[in-house]
Amino acid sequence: MQRLGHFIVRRRVVLLVLTAAGVVVAAVFGGGVAEHLSSGGFDNDSFESSRTEDVLTEEFGSGTPNFLLLVTARDGNVDDAAVRERGLALARELDADQQIGEVVSYWDQNASPLRSTDGDQALVVADVLGSHDDVDDWVSEHAERFTIEDDVVVVGVGGSAQVFTEVGEIIEQDLLRAELIAIPLTLILLLFVFRGLVAAALPLGVGLVAIIGTFLILRLVAGFTEVSIFSLNMTTAMGLGLAIDYSLFIVSRFREELAAGRSADAAVVRTVETAGRTILFSAVTVAISLAALLVFPLPFLRSFGYAGIAVALVAASAAILSLPALLAVLGPNVNRLAVLRRPPKPPSEGVWHRVATVVMRRPLPVATLVILFLLFLGSPFLRLELGLPDDRVLPEDAASRQVSDDIRENFDSNEAGAIQVVAEDVGHPLARAGEIDAYASELSTLDGVARVDARTGIYQDGEAVLSFFDGATLTDGGGLGDRFRAESATWWSVVPDLEPVSPEGEALVHEVRDLDAPFDVLVGGEGARLVDSKAALFDSLPLALILIASAMFVLLFLAFGSVVVPLKALVLNVLSLTASFGAMVWIFQDGHLSGLLGFTATGTLTSTIPILMFCVAFGLSMDYEVFLLSRIKEEYDASGDNTAAVALGLERTGRIITAAALLISIVFFAFATARVSFMILFGLGLAIAVLMDAFVVRGTLVPAFMRMAGRWNWWAPAWMQRIYDRFGISEAGPETPAVDLTPDLELPLGSDGIGEKAGSR
Repeated sequence: MQRLGHFIVRRRVVLLVLTAAGVVVAAVFGGGVAEHLSSGGFDNDSFESSRTEDVLTEEFGSGTPNFLLLVTARDGNVDDAAVRERGLALARELDADQQIGEVVSYWDQNASPLRSTDGDQALVVADVLGSHDDVDDWVSEHAERFTIEDDVVVVGVGGSAQVFTEVGEIIEQDLLRAELIAIPLTLILLLFVFRGLVAAALPLGVGLVAIIGTFLILRLVAGFTEVSIFSLNMTTAMGLGLAIDYSLFIVSRFREELAAGRSADAAVVRTVETAGRTILFSAVTVAISLAALLVFPLPFLRSFGYAGIAVALVAASAAILSLPALLAVLGPNVNRLAVLRRPPKPPSEGVWHRVATVVMRRPLPVATLVILFLLFLGSPFLRLELGLPDDRVLPEDAASRQVSDDIRENFDSNEAGAIQVVAEDVGHPLARAGEIDAYASELSTLDGVARVDARTGIYQDGEAVLSFFDGATLTDGGGLGDRFRAESATWWSVVPDLEPVSPEGEALVHEVRDLDAPFDVLVGGEGARLVDSKAALFDSLPLALILIASAMFVLLFLAFGSVVVPLKALVLNVLSLTASFGAMVWIFQDGHLSGLLGFTATGTLTSTIPILMFCVAFGLSMDYEVFLLSRIKEEYDASGDNTAAVALGLERTGRIITAAALLISIVFFAFATARVSFMILFGLGLAIAVLMDAFVVRGTLVPAFMRMAGRWNWWAPAWMQRIYDRFGISEAGPETPAVDLTPDLELPLGSDGIGEKAGSR
C-alpha cells in the first residue's frame, strides 16, 4: 500500500484523466441499463412450477394465467347482449395475438366463478407467453388498448404480467425521486461532518463514479444472464453509502496527516498506507458478503450479488486510487471554503472516548443488558412468514392493484391464481378419461378449491357441474375442453377460492402434490412458485452462511492475526441485525405502521428480502468493524495497552463511523420513500440495521467484549500465528505520529484499574 501511495502521487494527473474518461464511457454505455434489465427473477427453470410452465407451453400452447381483463357493465349485468358482445370481442382480440396462449372468458365458458357475485363484472383471463422481458414488452405495448371506458363497459387490466410491468415503471420513478432526496441531504450533512465545501463534495464524486461504473458492469452482465431491475436501487444506495464511508476515512485521515505536519504528498502516501488498506479489506468483506447471494438459484438474488460486488469494488477503487490522486492535487486546499469550523477536541475529551471508558468500567453488565435488549427487539422474527410479491406490493391507487382488489372483493375464486396440474405421456385421453374424470373430481374436494377444469368437464365439490364424458364418449364440451387436449398429455386447472400467495395457498399446493394421482404429474402456478422458491432458498441458505462466516474469519485473521477478533466480529454482527429483522416482521408482516408508511400488510414478507437484507447489512456491519478494529490495532501496536487502545481507537473512528452511519441511513431512508412495499422494507430495514450497528453495537458491545478479553483479543494458536507471520497482511508502523494532541494520554482510572497510562506515541 505504501508503494501504491507513491505511485498515486507520481501519476496523479494520469489517474484523474483516466477516471474522468472512464466515467464518460460508463455513462454512455451504461446509462440506459434499465432497458436491459428484468422485472422478474423470482423463479428458476429447474423448479417443478417452471417445468410445469414449460410443458404447458410446449404441449398446449398455454401457460400460467398472467393477464386478465376485468369487464364491468355500465348498466345492468354482464349477461346483457351488448356486454356479452364486447366481452367475446375482447376474448377474440386477445386470442388472435400470436404471443397469447390460452384465453378463457366468462362468456365462452359460462362458468359462474368468472362472474362477480352481484353479476355486474366478469373476467377474461389469458397468458402472455415468452420470457419475463418478452412479457413485459408485450404488456407495455398492448395493455393500454385494453383499458377501455365507454357507454357499455369499463375494462381494467390486471394479472401478474401487468402488475410487474407497473412495478418496474414505479421503481424507476422512485429511484429518481430517492436520488433527488438523498443527494442534497447528503451534501448538507457532509458539510457538517467536514465543515468545508470542498471536502464535503468529494464523497459525492466518488459515489458518482461508483454508481455509473456499476451501471456499466450490470449492462455487460445483462448480456449474459438475467439481471433484475430492482438491483438498480441497491446500486444507487450502496454506491452513495460506500462512497461516503470510504471517502470519510480517506479525507479524514488525509486532513489528520496534514494537521500532523506532513506535506500533501506524504499525507497521501500515509493515508493510502493506513486508511486505504482498511478500505481495501472492507470492500473485500462487503463484496464477499454479497457474493454469497450468488449461491441462490433465483436471478433476483443473484442480481443483487452482481450489483453488490461491483459497487463495492468500484467504490473502493475510486476511494483508493482516484480520491487520493485528487487530494494530492488539492493538498491543503481540501480545507478551503470552510464552514462552521471549530478546533478539534483532544481524544481524551471526545464523546466516544468517554462512552468507551464508561462501558469498560462495567463491561459485563453493559454487555448483558444490551444483548437482552437486542434479542427482545429481534423476537418478532421468530414468527416470520415468507411469501412472493403480488399486486399488493403496489400502492392502492395503481391501476392493476385496483383491478385485483375488485376481484378479491367481488369474486368467489381466483382465476389468475389457478394451480396447473400437468400429466405427460398419458396416452390417448379417451382411453384414460375415467381416470382423468375421477382425479378432477377428487381435486375439487380439497379445501380451498373453488373449481377444477379438466378435459372431461368442470367440477365443484366432487361433482361434475358440466361433463364432457358419459363413460364411453368424450366430447369437446362445445370447445371448453379443447385447451386440455394434446396428443398424449392432459392437464387440470385447479382454481382456488383463497389467496394463492399465502400460507393457505402453500398448504393447498402441498395437498395437491401429496394427493395420489393416476399419472405422474407436475404441479405449477403462483402458489407452487412460492413453495418451490422457499425450498430453494432454505436449501441454499446453509451454504451461503458457511461461505460468509468462513471467508470473513479468514480475512479478519489475515488482517489482525487473531482468532478471537474474527469470532467476536461474527457474533456481534449477527446480534446487530436482530433489531432490524424483528422490525421487518413487526412493521411489514404484522402491518403496525402500514398506514404511516403507505403499504398493505399481507401477513408475509417477500421471501428473498430477509436474505438480501442479511447479506447487505452483514457486509456493512463488517465494514464498520474493520474500520474500528484497524484503528484499535494500530493504537495497540503503538502502546501495548489494550484498554487505552480500545478507547482511543473508538474515539478516532467513532465520529467517522457515526457520520458514515447517519449518512448511509439517510440514503436508505430516502429509498424507503418508494411506493413498492418490498423496496420500502429494504430501505427502512437497512437504515435501522446500520444505525443499530453504529450506535449500539460499536458503542457498547465492542468495547465491552474487548475489555473483557484484554490481551487475549490478539491471541492465536502458535500454528496459526506462523500462518499469519507468513501470509498475514500488515502494515509498517508509523514513522511519526498521525496526530498527537495529548502526548501523555491518561484515561480516568476506575476502581477496577482500567485506564493504564499510555505512553507517548
